[in-house]
Amino acid sequence: MKTLEINGNTGNSKIYINKPFTYAEKLLKGKRVVIITDNNVKDLYEDKFPSKEIITIGAGEGIKTLQTIEDIYKKLMDLEFDRTGFILGIGGGIVCDIAGFAASTYMRGVRFGFIPSTLLAQVDASVGGKNGVNLEGHKNMVGVFSQPEFVICDPEMLKTLPAKELKNGFAEIAKHALIGDQNLFEFMEQNHKSALELDPEVIGRLTRDSLVLKSGIVNRDEKEKGERRKLNFGHTIAHALEKTLGLSHGEAVAVGIGIAAKLSVKMSDLSGEGENRIYELFKNFDLNQNITISCDEIKKAVRRDKKREGDNINFILLKKIGEATIEKIPIKVLEGVIDDMC
Repeated sequence: MKTLEINGNTGNSKIYINKPFTYAEKLLKGKRVVIITDNNVKDLYEDKFPSKEIITIGAGEGIKTLQTIEDIYKKLMDLEFDRTGFILGIGGGIVCDIAGFAASTYMRGVRFGFIPSTLLAQVDASVGGKNGVNLEGHKNMVGVFSQPEFVICDPEMLKTLPAKELKNGFAEIAKHALIGDQNLFEFMEQNHKSALELDPEVIGRLTRDSLVLKSGIVNRDEKEKGERRKLNFGHTIAHALEKTLGLSHGEAVAVGIGIAAKLSVKMSDLSGEGENRIYELFKNFDLNQNITISCDEIKKAVRRDKKREGDNINFILLKKIGEATIEKIPIKVLEGVIDDMC
């Protein structure tokens, strides 16, 4: 078991890797706890929950809205929940985003933590202090920075996931490797079969190294003023694909990274060999790159992206595998490159 720490202006967070989620009982002893979860996770794990005060939400991106947050506020009021209590989000990335946002804003903020139940949530959504919801289908347009008090990553919970959910997580781990850890990328290349089979040692290494990289970046740049923007690699285009094609987050991220890799060959120093290795890795993890997409939709997503600053956008490109750069690119130039690719 390894413990990582994030020390930010919005709070300190401890990340427990390879720890059973029942460890939460020790961390929450003596506290009043309200759990926010979804129906699927509740059905699987309710008998192990550290509290019987439970707010259940639906599943899917469609419920990641301000209306869901308002419903949670009302249920917390009905429970006479106050600032001395603790909110625990148990579930995937959507549950973590919603629970974190609700906790950060209810009564101007109450303490909260996460037990992420998916690989994607363990290596991404639960860690780093970003909490938010969508607005009119646009990803995470309303949110706050606020650190969870703790995150418990239990590898046993991954065994109940369908293959599609696992692939979502592998796409995010690949992103972390591409922007800052060449050794992790090579480990994924060499161990993709064992990873898909959930080999404990391989999954442990992938989770740990991915979280070491992300937590280090968050410690240096909690509120995304500089280096943390690299964690958005591939996501500008991915968010457009999720909205327009209904792809899962991991599938969309894989395609977004593929397009960003092409742009990196054209506009940065990534070699053609590096681009091919990226495509091959996603192929080995069964993350399809052969998807018909609308360049008009991609350009629309670029113009609406949160990283836009006037007529420019802070776009993440690769110099090589394991090294990313943030380039301020005129939107018209980027749109021209996208047109050329189409």
